[in-house]
Amino acid sequence: MEESCTLSRAATACIAERQDSILTTGKSRSRIHCTTDSLAGSVSQRACVFCGARVVLNPVTDAVHLVHGPIGCATYTMDIRGSLSSGSELFRTSFSTDMKEKDVIFGGEKKLAACIDEIVEKYHPPAIFVYATCVSGMIGDDIIAVCKAASARHNTEVIPVESSGFISGNKVVGYRAAAEALLTLIRPKEGEIVEKTRKVNFLGEYNLAGEMWLTRRYLAEMGIEINVAFTGDSTVAALKRAPSACLNLVQCTGSMHWVATNLERSFGTPYMDVNFFGPENTAESLRKIAAFYEDPAISARAEALIAREMSRIRPEIEKYRSKLRGKRAAIYLGGAYKAIAIIRQLRGLGMEIVLSGTQTGNADEYENMSRILSEGTIIIDDANPAELEKFLIEKHVDVMIGGVKERFLAYKLGIGFVDHNHDRKDGLAGFDGAVRFAREVYVTTCSPVWKSLRTPAPGGTIHGQ
Repeated sequence: MEESCTLSRAATACIAERQDSILTTGKSRSRIHCTTDSLAGSVSQRACVFCGARVVLNPVTDAVHLVHGPIGCATYTMDIRGSLSSGSELFRTSFSTDMKEKDVIFGGEKKLAACIDEIVEKYHPPAIFVYATCVSGMIGDDIIAVCKAASARHNTEVIPVESSGFISGNKVVGYRAAAEALLTLIRPKEGEIVEKTRKVNFLGEYNLAGEMWLTRRYLAEMGIEINVAFTGDSTVAALKRAPSACLNLVQCTGSMHWVATNLERSFGTPYMDVNFFGPENTAESLRKIAAFYEDPAISARAEALIAREMSRIRPEIEKYRSKLRGKRAAIYLGGAYKAIAIIRQLRGLGMEIVLSGTQTGNADEYENMSRILSEGTIIIDDANPAELEKFLIEKHVDVMIGGVKERFLAYKLGIGFVDHNHDRKDGLAGFDGAVRFAREVYVTTCSPVWKSLRTPAPGGTIHGQ
């Protein structure tokens, strides 16, 4: 699944084998390697295949998520999304077969079957997702057969998620495993007829800090109803109604483009990319959705909403822009769709982006990123901490936008940091989210604490200088 795109080379990698994954925007052309497996030993910032599957499926609120592996795999990913639920909280409970040495030697299939039986007896869930991990995959446990037998035994959905970590060194493979499990869940039974509605599905929206609810309010004001989100605040029953939607909105392209393509092929449902991070992106997405319906009344309501919200937030954005103009920012996130949206937001705040990268961007997304960044900006795919530290220092970055793993690196270097990770608690989507984001960037970038940290003690030096 290797891909590449044409960009310019310049910045030097810490590991020679990764040189083609780090480029600098400019006139000379070369190729960036992306979507390849992580280089062994490079200490990639990426999560594993199993984790990729878990972040996609975990927000299905009333399903049981059973991890077939050592207890550490379940603990590491327990309630991994900051998803909010309007109903069941069962998804926050982490279930594991807790494989031990004995299971590795003699096999874990009987233990897995017993765990499923116990879960059904105690919780009666409408569906159970059974995740394979490195250990259960390496010893060859047939989770597909165990799940099939359990489904027949209990007359309930028991769906295998083939997410053994060793399959690939790329989290995107976990997205695909989760997507296949979702399609298995929503596939109508033989002879079942799906009636189309005027509702939309919202793919790649995980309801972090209630962001899906915010978008639902926008669309409701326009006269449009969300059928189900994949997978924020979703239920098994709601997901099974997914084929009835007239349109699929895709926000997280990395995790959901493949699902959208398959829904279009199977049920004739078209899809469009949307992005609700940043006021301009939000306005453009609302207009695109309204245009799909070809209904003047819906378009008029969308324009009224956009005009009202933009007028309301503009003074707040301008206030922070006056403080942040000229500051230098770095971005390193999981998905490219979010990185591209944040580039636009930071530029709207008058800031200069000097470094941008992702864990799972593809060739088209890096091409788009290159087109909107200034000459000399470093673009990096699948970074490791040493590379990020090197470029943060070289580029004299004032603030970094990243995930939980990048937070400590930024703080240790005396750099401001904004959490845009999937377990954050503050909603950053929509018009209000744009103001909240601007405020977070301002508070951390302009904090007086950095001045103290960057001032060396008498006779001392500062790290990186």
